[in-house]
Amino acid sequence: MTQNNAAASGRAVITGLGAVTPVGKSVPEMWDNLLAGKSGIGLIRQFDTGMIPCKIGAEVPDWKADEQLGRRTASETDRFIQYALVAAVEALRQSGLNLDSENRERIGVVMGNTIGGMPNITRQQEKITAEGRVKLSPHFVTSMMPNMAAAHLSVTHGLFGPNMTLSTACASGADSIGTAMMLIRAGRADVMLAGGTESIYCTLILGGLGAARALSGNNDPAAACCPFDLRRDGMVMGEGAGVVVVESLDHAQHRGAAILGEVLGYGSCSDGHHVTAPSVRGQVYCMGQALQDAGVDPGVVNYINAHGTSTPVGDKTETASIKEVFGSLAYGIPVSSTKASTGHTLGAAGTVEAIICLKAIENGIVPPTLNLEKKDPECDLDYVPGKARAAKISVALSNSFGFGGQNATLVLGRWGG
Repeated sequence: MTQNNAAASGRAVITGLGAVTPVGKSVPEMWDNLLAGKSGIGLIRQFDTGMIPCKIGAEVPDWKADEQLGRRTASETDRFIQYALVAAVEALRQSGLNLDSENRERIGVVMGNTIGGMPNITRQQEKITAEGRVKLSPHFVTSMMPNMAAAHLSVTHGLFGPNMTLSTACASGADSIGTAMMLIRAGRADVMLAGGTESIYCTLILGGLGAARALSGNNDPAAACCPFDLRRDGMVMGEGAGVVVVESLDHAQHRGAAILGEVLGYGSCSDGHHVTAPSVRGQVYCMGQALQDAGVDPGVVNYINAHGTSTPVGDKTETASIKEVFGSLAYGIPVSSTKASTGHTLGAAGTVEAIICLKAIENGIVPPTLNLEKKDPECDLDYVPGKARAAKISVALSNSFGFGGQNATLVLGRWGG
């Protein structure tokens, strides 16, 4: 594996991981449940689904924001903000950063999010309509704005560096890590909290996704999400957050941090094709960009965490794209979609799946693709069906492809000094 000059002069490493997901409210819990083949998909409980066909989703279980964050913060924030706050605490704790001894002007935040607090918006509009009056909390606007997850992270931890919110659909979380890497390479920050967060459960959003024929029509929680399987018919939506601490190599080594992995490369592009239909051309270019940026050959990639949303066209397109990038090597690389466990967490997905890649590298285990029972002839790669598998992994590639033709790919590597 070779390192290109740009990456070598400003290498970005990861020193902390945090996650709140449907299969675990911490990284260790999530990882253990993924390896055990557990799924977080079940009947939706956050709102009454009586008006829409979709009845299932992957919700964060037993969420008690007041216990996690205190009553005041819980009352003033939407779930997508709450998830980010909790995930960030876990990531910072693992990183060992002592913020009191750091230059906080050199520490920033970049978060990905797709729709902000839309469930809160719909609840308040329903209340206004029902009551015939406007009586809103003074915290309403700041509880639902998409940038408020990043804002709360900077305010809570007293961070004065770059502060950004990216909204690139399902690519948002991956783009956040890529952006953090670029800021560090450019010398604009020493440390970045990077991640994605999402909570979308309301009639308006799930009804709209259903109208767009994006969701599975199967309301059996155990079988509805089946990436790369011939029976797949649409996405199952999830929620949650992932946050990682990205540092310059110099900064991490100077403070003696334990390095968990390296952001080797990042690719980002548009399909320039269609707002919902994916494109082989765009995905191939994106993966190629990431590998070139990392300065690595396709032959060194040991694992691919696929976007793999369980849609008929999407999974077939990604399979074709991987084969075009990797050629005959594609058949020897384990590829898995963990969305059959977590659901599709939209803006959080790219970060959650990057964390999964780093855990796979650390532990030498590839998480499985659940519910892959009936082979699709057009999806013919090694998708690690059903059970986790031991594997030597030094370089992992994570794909995130979203509505609007938003493509992002991360190349993550084992830290070897």
